[in-house]
Amino acid sequence: MDGIIQPKKIGIFGGTFNPPHAGHILSARAAAEQLGIDLLFFVPTGMPPHKSLPEGTPTAQERLEMLHLAVDGIPNAKVLDLELKREGKSYTIDTIRTLQGEYPHAMFYLMMGTDMFQTLETWQEHESLLSLVCPVVFNRGEQGETERNAKYAARLKEKYGTNSICINAEPLVISSTDLRQATEDGTWNKFVFSSVYGYILRKQLYGVQKDLKHLSMEELRAVACSFLKAKRVSHVLGTERAAIALAERWGAVKEDAQVAALLHDCTKRLEMEEQLKLCEKYGIVLDKLEQKTLKLLHAITGAEVGRDVLGVSDAIYTAIRWHTTGRANMSLLEKTIYLADFIEENRDFSGVESLRTLAFEDLDEAMLLGLNMTIEEMNERGNPVHFRTLEARDWLKGTKHEC
Repeated sequence: MDGIIQPKKIGIFGGTFNPPHAGHILSARAAAEQLGIDLLFFVPTGMPPHKSLPEGTPTAQERLEMLHLAVDGIPNAKVLDLELKREGKSYTIDTIRTLQGEYPHAMFYLMMGTDMFQTLETWQEHESLLSLVCPVVFNRGEQGETERNAKYAARLKEKYGTNSICINAEPLVISSTDLRQATEDGTWNKFVFSSVYGYILRKQLYGVQKDLKHLSMEELRAVACSFLKAKRVSHVLGTERAAIALAERWGAVKEDAQVAALLHDCTKRLEMEEQLKLCEKYGIVLDKLEQKTLKLLHAITGAEVGRDVLGVSDAIYTAIRWHTTGRANMSLLEKTIYLADFIEENRDFSGVESLRTLAFEDLDEAMLLGLNMTIEEMNERGNPVHFRTLEARDWLKGTKHEC
């Protein structure tokens, strides 16, 4: 670890995360900012020592994946799976000792709600634990809660010398029944982030049963977010907005443009091995360039996932399929998605403003400009240009590309 700056303050927030709901995640993040935390760990419990996981609880892997979605994009935050991997009951003292071995000079801030805070003296090896951490309790604003927590903090200080911190927050508690009801009445976003809800829909967790091939646009948007890394969400939503504007300008079906835009990067986060497995699953035969170029594969596999999992139409399928390379004889919807991906509001490259303007003046000229920009960039980088891109350019120019 020589030469690496070690964190001085580490926040730890554990729980079953069943599911990881917005209140707790936002409270932990706010506490970390308030306390100047250098590193914030979210630790899903494997086997809770104080209670059993309810019937119908998602698998450990599913809880872990939901938590990754909920935490993704939070600065200096990380999900740790060490309690899921540990056999037997998940005791916090074991987790702290493990982390203490890795970060021997850090101060540990153990975050929790009032109920857990008030039971600290029942925890495994609680005296040792209280000597190693600073408890941080979230006051939820309930009647008398602040006073009770302050009184218990004073007790821990007097008895164990432990300094506790009380922070005002409003973490939520949600049951599977609450979540099912929220799904029915459309209030799910009060409880979980969009990406987590999309994952719940895809995996049909907590008794939530939705036909994935007949989702509302809001539900589909959530599912789309569940496929993405946090940093790509703004791009996809920007592409959706650009696709709507282009569809309205040129007469494409707006809903088709929305769906294709939302799903165009649905397999973008997958690495080469995972992409190739999907190609094998769907019987996709790749050309030589595709076999070694990761950037080309997500359009191919994304179209297949869109059709297989979400039942997209052939028109939407091809719009996703050709949004990266383009092709000759592109449909109006295919051009719409190709350009929406190129000009969405988060794009910032030389010439993008001119391309945006042209896209609403002359669609084919904008396509030709976009293709030429891609070809020029690939040539400058010394990378091969896919033959479909060259065919698309020559088709738009009114000539036939000769291999």
